[in-house]
Amino acid sequence: MSTDHQPAVAVHGGAGHLGADDPASSGGPSAPRLVGVRHAAEEALALLARGGSALDAVELAVRILEDDPTYNAGTGAVLNEAGEVELDASIMDGATLACGAIASVRDVQNPVTLARRVMDRSAHVLLAGPGASAFARAVGIPACDPARLVTPAQRARWEAARSASRAPVGHGTVGAVARDRQGHVAAATSTGGTSMKLPGRVGDTPLVGCGTYADDALAAVSCTGHGERIIQLTLARHCADLVGRGLTATAAAAEAIRLLGDRVKGEGGVIVVGPTGAPGFAHNTPIMTRAWSDAKGAILAAL
Repeated sequence: MSTDHQPAVAVHGGAGHLGADDPASSGGPSAPRLVGVRHAAEEALALLARGGSALDAVELAVRILEDDPTYNAGTGAVLNEAGEVELDASIMDGATLACGAIASVRDVQNPVTLARRVMDRSAHVLLAGPGASAFARAVGIPACDPARLVTPAQRARWEAARSASRAPVGHGTVGAVARDRQGHVAAATSTGGTSMKLPGRVGDTPLVGCGTYADDALAAVSCTGHGERIIQLTLARHCADLVGRGLTATAAAAEAIRLLGDRVKGEGGVIVVGPTGAPGFAHNTPIMTRAWSDAKGAILAAL
């Protein structure tokens, strides 16, 4: 096994605005959003250091964040107009360009793992709704009671939004990008979508090339933000292409977000890992919770 490449990882916990009821409003290193992304990055980097694949690392990182009710993914996801959770996720392998995605799923605790099974054990890329749930059962992923995914905090926000006829402040889509010791990259993203969305709404997260993209010849990218605007630009693939044209991961992320704001007036953020392994990120929102590995293998985090 070649060990020529230093492992690298970056994760995000969403880009957006902090509401007054968000625990992270107080800031500080112990803010829940920072704790979660740091833990996910540490676990993913440890897996990579043991020789694990970039694909396994991004799935692990996203699973950890899906299980953390702090974020808008898996447990703790925002609720749609009908007061229900509908989950989207995708994953992509930069070595083979294999990818899998699921959309509008209500009964799976870890959507990113179902997306991985779509990639590994079906002839398809994207499954949605009841068909995705049926496939989950067929490949051994047990049904999860949708009520278990709804936290008291999200139910309270939904009630307040319904009473006020407006959507609450929301963010928290999660994602991860990584490069392994063999030099391969991968990306994964998971979300509950937009607060008070119409039932059946699908955003950028499960659309390969929009919210997620990975290609060893370019870069691995995960996006977060206003999904409809990200879709218009196929932002993840555009960002990866910028790395392919010679930009650093940091410069490519900045240019992608500049385009998001200037061209379609969108808000969001991206994380990127390119062939060099140096992570990059950018956002045009007040915050984007993220954690990443530096050149010495330490994990850094910022809100």
